[in-house]
Amino acid sequence: MRTFHLERLVDISGVSGVGRVADGVMFGDGKIALHWESEHSSINIYSSVDDLLCVHGHEGSTKIVWDN
Repeated sequence: MRTFHLERLVDISGVSGVGRVADGVMFGDGKIALHWESEHSSINIYSSVDDLLCVHGHEGSTKIVWDN
């Protein structure tokens, strides 16, 4: 497993803010679990890093920072 966080550079939607907005883990099969750091936190599952970035990357406004 590899851990990471999402670093939001620009908050296009005005919902999550900027900075560290979510913590995640990538499992051995490439699937992603993502925990949002917000007032109404949630956990989402994605099939791949590409799927995660397709939904939340906002054309480069959010980046993955690998912790290990």
